[in-house]
Parts: sequence; C-alpha cells; structure tokens
Amino acid sequence: MDPVLLFFIGVAGFVLFRLFSVLGTRTGHEARPDFDPAPSSHADRSSNHDRPEDAEDEPAAAVRPVSTNARVLREADPEFDESGYLSGARGAYEMIVEAFASGDLRSIRPFLGDSVYDAFKQAVVARDNAGHAADVKFVGIEHAAVVDANVDEDWMTAVTEFTSNQVRVTRDSDGNVVDGDPNRIDLVKDRWTFARKRDSRDPNWMLVATGAA
Repeated sequence: MDPVLLFFIGVAGFVLFRLFSVLGTRTGHEARPDFDPAPSSHADRSSNHDRPEDAEDEPAAAVRPVSTNARVLREADPEFDESGYLSGARGAYEMIVEAFASGDLRSIRPFLGDSVYDAFKQAVVARDNAGHAADVKFVGIEHAAVVDANVDEDWMTAVTEFTSNQVRVTRDSDGNVVDGDPNRIDLVKDRWTFARKRDSRDPNWMLVATGAA
C-alpha cells in the first residue's frame, strides 16, 4: 500500500477521531494494565586512527544481512544497516508520537518533512480550538519492520511498520475523558515512511508520510 498522509481538519465534533487516525488504529486487542533520535542507517564505526596497530590487519566485520524488503536499500548503500535503522526508527516513532500528543512540534521539527509538519500543525491547532488535550503513554513497541522500500536518483525511502502498546486518552478543558481510557492499553499499528537523500553525508532519516497499518 502506498502510504499517504491521513491528516484531516474537520469540524470540532470529529477532531478526536481524526487526531487518532493520524497516529494509528486500535486493533481491538485491548488489555487493562496491572527512533540520535532520528533513525540512522549506519552502525557506529571507529575510524582507522582509533584502531590499535595490531588490529590493522584484522578482517573487516561481516556485513549484517538485510530482509528482502530492505534489499534495495542495501544495494543503493552498501553500508545500510537494517538493524541500526530499525533501532533508530523505534526511538523516533515514540518521540514523535509523544511530542505530537503534547503539541510540542518544535522539538521534532528537524525530523519531519514539510508536508508532515504542516499536517501535524493543523491537527494540533484543531485540537486546541476544540479545547481538548491528548495524553499518550507508551507501554512498549512490540514490533518494527521495513515492509517496503524504494530508491530513485535522489532519495532512499523506507516504509516502516510499527506495532506498539499505548495508553491514549483525550480530555476536554474540564479534564473529562472524551476519548480513550486511562485504564486500557491499546494495540496500535502504524505505517510510516522515512526518507534520506542518497548523496547526503547525514545518515539520519526524515519522516515524510504517516498512516495507519
């Protein structure tokens, strides 16, 4: 599925539904409780100057294999490390979701493409105008995987699917719950697209599209 932005600005009665459609959908498997932040494709490497002299002739570390979906990224960048990328993507995903819920877009602006930032901003404004406040708490990310990838002359893109457990609540100006349940854990599935310029020396990726899986 080609990911598209799922951000919409509607009348106040639909604000809550639309805000949560931005960040994922519940699967119905709810329980009661008893992604440097930007994803990087390169593993940390020491320079040759930092290596001891007796290690200069040691063979290079074996390149980690990649999944079939990420193979095109490895072909475009022989140093692409899928494991490192997914570790960074997990951190970025949690940070961005929490920042969006709190309305703190400034802290995540460097990690968002222009279209995503504009959509986030419109959604936050609509939420504020409705007098609502959102709260998201992560219980944990169960799964993250590259489900599709593409490479052209200028860009590398990785469609990444996340499955996470979250407690999500929206309250009105009086503190009353209008959506969600503070005592329920929702299983949320999202499919986000990250991109990086092929010729960039910056290994970090930027979020360019979001959607529910």
